[in-house]
Amino acid sequence: MRYQKLGNCFEASRLTLGGGGIGQVWGTTDRSEALATVRLAADSGINFFDMAPMYGRGEAESVMGQAFAEGLSKDVHLTTKYLLGDCPEGEIFAALSTSLDESFARMGRDYVDLFILHGFVIADGWSAGRQANILPRIAVPMSKYQNAVIPAFERLKASGRIGAWGVTTASTQRENLAVVGATERPDVVQCITNVLDSSGSMALVDEIPGPRQVIANAQDAGVGVMGIRAVAAGSLTDAIDRDVHPKSAELKDFQRSAGFRELAKSNGVSAAYLAHLYALSMPGVDTLVLGVKNREELTECLAAEAAEPMSAELIAAIDVSVAS
Repeated sequence: MRYQKLGNCFEASRLTLGGGGIGQVWGTTDRSEALATVRLAADSGINFFDMAPMYGRGEAESVMGQAFAEGLSKDVHLTTKYLLGDCPEGEIFAALSTSLDESFARMGRDYVDLFILHGFVIADGWSAGRQANILPRIAVPMSKYQNAVIPAFERLKASGRIGAWGVTTASTQRENLAVVGATERPDVVQCITNVLDSSGSMALVDEIPGPRQVIANAQDAGVGVMGIRAVAAGSLTDAIDRDVHPKSAELKDFQRSAGFRELAKSNGVSAAYLAHLYALSMPGVDTLVLGVKNREELTECLAAEAAEPMSAELIAAIDVSVAS
């Protein structure tokens, strides 16, 4: 396993085990297989685990608590997150602090290395886009983020309960770039990292996505980058292994990726393996968060991480395979 500094934080394994898979967001598994997957990850050199209360209504965090019930090595790092939404400014610190306490209880901890704002940072007064009806639940207006969220995270950091804080930069491009370019910026961002540059059903608007620019700007600013959605929520696999809506963005991405799957097949590998190998080759990404739900999927990702870096010729061929 290779390691790289996550911004100015700590040495992170190039692969991070995410909580979405073991929390059954990306298909079904069970507690015993989830525990076995976490243990295999740790035994294979993965030292970074990315959790959130939303992953299985706390299931992923509970798995982590059970898997490391005897304590964590100082070299093992944990995150958790909170979907704050348009919370009143005066209640933001309490909301973050309460969620953190609940995550601590599930994981059997009193500290996390990284606390991430789940959801989106949006422009003040903005109420348009694909998910306008749920924006109050999933998005924080920019002024509220600046005036209350950042101070709350810094207060938690000063208290010694968290080591650093982060933001999910999957909002509109202007706001994504504003977050990483601000004077008061996060220690780490999560950013879309796949050949399609697609956030799938997470997308707020029909704009040309620009996650690679966000990654580049974050790198220039010294902000750590956690790559997410390497397989585009299943669209860059041989077959989506869960039910999706016939008009979903994921199904559209899957259909768009037919050439990518053919290219993977011609190279004698699965589409998921090739997608992870591609994401690991993208410049500026410090660690790639995996959505695997079992040891079989994890083993394939470990093989991709251990492989030689992808050649420029193969990268170019992959880019052509998904060009629309």
